[in-house]
Amino acid sequence: MRPAKRPPARSPGRVHGDVRGERSKAFEAVYRLVRRIPRGRVMTYGQIAGLIEHRLSPRAVGWALHGCPENVPWQRVVNASGACSTDRLPDTPTGLQRAMLESEGIAFRANETLDLESCRWTPRLRKPAGPAKRSKITRT
Repeated sequence: MRPAKRPPARSPGRVHGDVRGERSKAFEAVYRLVRRIPRGRVMTYGQIAGLIEHRLSPRAVGWALHGCPENVPWQRVVNASGACSTDRLPDTPTGLQRAMLESEGIAFRANETLDLESCRWTPRLRKPAGPAKRSKITRT
């Protein structure tokens, strides 16, 4: 008799695809971060995944943006090569993301990528509030 197969190991707290539960919180974290990207700047799917502590894979960040609310500037998120990944989606017009980014002043190179060195936005991380440090007072 063969031993039963074990289910594949999963990273705790990481969401991908149609997993329920923490998904909505993770998607909201993506939306909050993407809303902060200034006009004329971009972030990558992987960069966002890292900043939300890998609760979503970069691909799942893309899924979150595919169904995002209207007030989320989804066009400001590109792949790790600096290219638009939305042209492969059947319900998104070809060239829409690029046109939206160009209207914000982002230039594309001949190979249809943008220069991540010049347009990548890195948000300032907020330091968690902690107890105030007390200075040691020495008495003499």
